[in-house]
Formats: sequence, structure tokens, C-alpha cells
Amino acid sequence: MNQPSLDLGFDDLPDPTYSVAELADAIDQVLRRGFRDGAWVRGEIEGMQQRPNGHAYFSLAERGDEGNATLPVVLFAGTLARMRAMLAKHRMRLANGLAVRIHVRVEFYAPAGRVSLVMDGLDPAYTLGQLAADRDQLLRRLVGEGLLDLNKGRRLPVAPLRIGVVTSVGSAAWHDLVHELEASAIGFRIVAAHTSVQGEGAVDGIVAALRTLPRHDLDVVLLVRGGGSRTDLSTFDDERIARAIAGSDVPVWTGLGHEIDRAIADEVAHSAHKTPTACAAALVARVRDAHRRAEAAWSAVAIRASALVDGAERRLDLVTSRTGRRTDEAVAGSLARLDARQAQLARSANRAVDDADRAVAATGRRVDLAGNSAVREAERALTLVDQRIGVLDPAAALARGWSITHTANGDLVRSVDDVAPGTELHTTVSDGTVASVAR
Repeated sequence: MNQPSLDLGFDDLPDPTYSVAELADAIDQVLRRGFRDGAWVRGEIEGMQQRPNGHAYFSLAERGDEGNATLPVVLFAGTLARMRAMLAKHRMRLANGLAVRIHVRVEFYAPAGRVSLVMDGLDPAYTLGQLAADRDQLLRRLVGEGLLDLNKGRRLPVAPLRIGVVTSVGSAAWHDLVHELEASAIGFRIVAAHTSVQGEGAVDGIVAALRTLPRHDLDVVLLVRGGGSRTDLSTFDDERIARAIAGSDVPVWTGLGHEIDRAIADEVAHSAHKTPTACAAALVARVRDAHRRAEAAWSAVAIRASALVDGAERRLDLVTSRTGRRTDEAVAGSLARLDARQAQLARSANRAVDDADRAVAATGRRVDLAGNSAVREAERALTLVDQRIGVLDPAAALARGWSITHTANGDLVRSVDDVAPGTELHTTVSDGTVASVAR
């Protein structure tokens, strides 16, 4: 590039004097000759303003350790219109804070007495490359500090229902998010923190919201915004936002409206989604999945409990059946033993009677021989025999107050364990039979 030289054509005049207009025009001519092909200049956009006539004005600034420098730039409406296709292709938007390399014509604007840069070209590769380089440098720094996965380690409830939202309330992103949550018919509780999500002041607002929302006892915080240019997304490449997400005690989900690009905020977040709608849909899916798993668990418990009850009933029926058979066998054995005892008693009674008859006959003979004394002794002996017989006779036992109880089936009842509540019983006493029901 040719270096400008201040050759005003007055070398042959001693101490020339210029009017203001003459000097301004001379300076302008020198600048135009020195930068006849224009110049490429890099810096950061500040103070962007677009006037109603379509012209845009901003300053190109450079901040450094050796000092600051700024130059005013004008971007005329016609040039901006021609650049829109290129900006759209690279998904860029000229905005404050954007690092750019622009081509300009260098002019001196006499009414303001200042050098002015008229922008007529843009190098998108520089801006995108600078953004990528800054992003990669920040990523490396966050990884080195262990911050990239910090928020991912925060515990997210199985069914997160208490939702914090950081966005511009009333925007399309806000309405898309709320619509998706409300359409699910799930009882989400939403606490919103309204803030700008692009432009000047957006970073400060987002950081403040991320730091204050967790005080509301939330399950998750959603950081969302609608679609925009790739350069708009650079707001979410800011280190302050990344550190606020990493330091949050609550899991942070992002839905930044970019189908292709990922911001630093996405990398640091607990979970990243392409759009606000996708972010809300993922939340709804998680809650519904938790509900399905809970229902499945309850169904499994019910099935298991039913199987256990059925098994217990079968075992109880088996035990009852075995107990019934053993009871029947025990009663039958008892009845057999009772019959044998009764037969034995009957035989003993018959023998006693025979013995008594013989004793009576002998006594009679002795009476005949011994007289009244022998008769009295024989009568006492006979009485004693009768008493013994009476003791052995079951009827006599019944007469003394004893009883015998059978079930309706004729089974002998020897113990309370032989009957169950509701069993019909028949009790034999001296003068009849009494019917009853066990309790």
C-alpha cells in the first residue's frame, strides 16, 4: 500500500496561509491519494446506530495496553443492502462488540473536522475466525479449570417440575417454551427471570438471572432464546455466562435456537438443546418417562404381591387339607379306642355280674347255713358289687354329670383344637342330647 504524503503543492511559497476549507480539502485530497485503493482495518464495533434513512454509523475501536484508539465509520444504506446476502450466507449481523475486518475509503469530513471511514467491504472469515479462536481459547481455559463438566454433575430430579426460565419474556422463544410445557398438561411451576438475550447489557442480565433464580428452590433452570445470526450467538460465548452456569447449584439446560452451532454456554450446561421448544420437549419427555417408570414399578409390585398372596393361599389350603386329614385320623383312632374301652368295660361288667351271682349263690347257701348274720353280710357284699358296677357303667357316668360331645359327622371331640368356629356339635348327657355350635 502507498504511504500517504502531505504534498500540498505550496513548497515554493514562504509560510503559506490556508483557509479552514482549503486545509480541510487539502487533507482530504492527501488522504484520498494516499489511500486511493482504500484500506483494510480491523477493530471492534462500538456504538452501532442505524438511522431511519438506512445509513448505519459506528466506531471501530481498539483497546490495548498501550492505549485506546477509535475511528468513526459510516455504512451507507446502499452498501448495507448489497452486503445483506453475504451477511445472511454467513449468518452474521453487525452489532456492538463484534470483531471485524472491514474495507474502507478514508475521507476527511470537513463539517466535523475529522477523518471518516466509509465502509464498502467486509471480511466475514476474519470475524468468524476470531470468534472461533476466542471460543477455543475460552474452552481450553474452562477445561483446564475443571469447569466444563461442573454443572453436568448437578443432581437433576427424576421428575423436574419446578422450572426457572432465563429469557426475554414475551419473545417468540418464551411463547414456544410455555406452549410446549402447557400442552403437556403436566403441572410445571415456572419462575421467569426477564432479561435481554442479545445486544448491549445482555451478558450482565443473563449472569444476574442465573445467580438469583436458584434461590427459588428450583429443579432446573432453562436458558433459552430464539434463532438469530451466528454472531448473535457470541453473547453465549461470553466467559461470564459460562462461569455463572458452571457455578450454579441447579442444573442449567440451554435452548439457544441454533440448529448447527454450539455456544460455550451449551458446552458448560448440564444439557444442551437446539431450540426452546426442544428444550421444553426434553423436559416433558423426562417427566413422562418418570411417570411411566413409576406406573411400571407399581404394576410390578401389584403383580408380585398378587403372586405372593396366591402362593400363600395355596399353601394355606394345603396345610388346612393336611390338618383336616390328620384330625379325621385322630378322631377315628380315638373313637376306635373308645369302642374298645367300652367293650372292655362291658366284659368286665359281665364278669363282675357273674362273680356276684356266684357270690350270691354262695351267700345264699351260707345264709341258709349261717342265718340272719350271713344274710346281712351277703347284702353288704352285694351292695358293694352294685356300686362297683355303677362306677364302670357309662350311663352312670352320664348320670353323675359327665357328657360326651360329637360333631355332626359323629366324630368325638376331645379338645378345643378338634373343632373350628361354626362347627355343629352334639353333646350327650344323662337324659338326652344337646345341639350347639362352636365359637
